[in-house]
Parts: sequence; structure tokens; C-alpha cells
Amino acid sequence: MSALVDIGTLITQTPGIHGGRPQIAGTGVTVRRIVMWYRLGSTPEEIVQEIDHLSLAQVYGALAYYHVNREAIDADLDAEEAEAERIEREHYLSRQTT
Repeated sequence: MSALVDIGTLITQTPGIHGGRPQIAGTGVTVRRIVMWYRLGSTPEEIVQEIDHLSLAQVYGALAYYHVNREAIDADLDAEEAEAERIEREHYLSRQTT
């Protein structure tokens, strides 16, 4: 019989690492990265195939964390996407005027 794992230990946050955003403990993979795959329609099993050093339990732990904190994580991702679009638009416009 394997040892029981407290699911509260699956996700960590460390100031200064990945901007203090939550990550899967001991991996460096952020919850945001898992959520991005999930938002694209990937199943947890497909995510494990893409990031093959993660276990299915770790991916489900990240998704559970996301669903409990969905509003904050979605806002963070949406803000990052809006900033990327702004930079792309600014770059495009600067190329048009030269």
C-alpha cells in the first residue's frame, strides 16, 4: 500500500518564483500553464502526455486549485493576454509609420 498524500501539499507558492504564482510542488510547472492547456480543451490525460514529468494526480490538483480560485486566475490570465495584444498592436502600428 502506498503512502497517503495530503492534497494540500500538491500546490505551492514562493515569492520570487514565477512571480509568486501557484505551481505544482517540486516541478516548476505553474497552475497557469495547466489552465492554459485546459482552456484549449485538453483533458487532464492529454496534459500529462504534453508535460510528461507530471502525474495525473498533480494535474488534477492544479485543476482543483484553479476551480477553487477561478476568478483570480482567469483575471490574471486575461490581463496578461490583454497586455500581449496591446504590445502586438503597438508594435504593428510602429512598423506602419516607419
